[in-house]
Amino acid sequence: MARPPATGSVIVPDWHESAEGKEYLACILRKNRRRVFGLLERPVLPPPVAIDTASYKIFVSGKSGVGKTALVAKLAGLEVPVVHHETTGIQTTVVFWPAKLQASDRVVMFRFEFWDCGESALKKFDHMLPPFHPQACKEKTDAFLFLFSFTDRASFEDLPGQLARVTGEAPGVVRMVIGSKFDQYMHTDVPERDLTAFRQAWELPLLRVKSVPGRRLADGRTLDGRAGLADIAHVLNGLAEQLWHQDQVAAGLLPNPPENTTG
Repeated sequence: MARPPATGSVIVPDWHESAEGKEYLACILRKNRRRVFGLLERPVLPPPVAIDTASYKIFVSGKSGVGKTALVAKLAGLEVPVVHHETTGIQTTVVFWPAKLQASDRVVMFRFEFWDCGESALKKFDHMLPPFHPQACKEKTDAFLFLFSFTDRASFEDLPGQLARVTGEAPGVVRMVIGSKFDQYMHTDVPERDLTAFRQAWELPLLRVKSVPGRRLADGRTLDGRAGLADIAHVLNGLAEQLWHQDQVAAGLLPNPPENTTG
């Protein structure tokens, strides 16, 4: 697996906070609420700011209870479930995210299609999980998000096995690791020294997300869409960066950096 690009080397990291960025973000907001998009829907931009769309399928992987469904809800601007219920079958969620490229100053609309599968469904229908079918994985899945919970040591220890399987069967797929429930870090089962050792061994992006409910608008009930985007922008920018870089390497537009063989 080629080493991922340095953070901020492909995507302008804070562009979404600029005046120009906020103009583009308006297309995924409605009165400060996040817009929800179906599989066949897309944001509408005025003609002067029309941009290309880059679409990707992302599989969310991790033990039951680590927060896969909660993470996808946060990324989509939806309510995070208060009580954990295992996902039944497959849930797909579409998230749009505009980002500016460092090299060209060009803005691209990234379309992420997140696939979240319940653990029992995977065991019952193992054909759902792309790594069981390498060719299908290479053709249809562009990235894997591997989740662990800071409050569940076993979920962290389970990561190397998941990563090794995907690395062996789909070496060209983008991989990112996300630690959930970071706001409960005082009660963590995963100390910083273990995270450092993991990063050195696998050389993969490792991001952290909180599990606290999103901020509300003045009515006290509706999620604040703009504030919610600020909370998860680092995840969406990270995905955009890794995927765009991978596409540029695959197209021969960028040199293929040395492979990481330590993982």
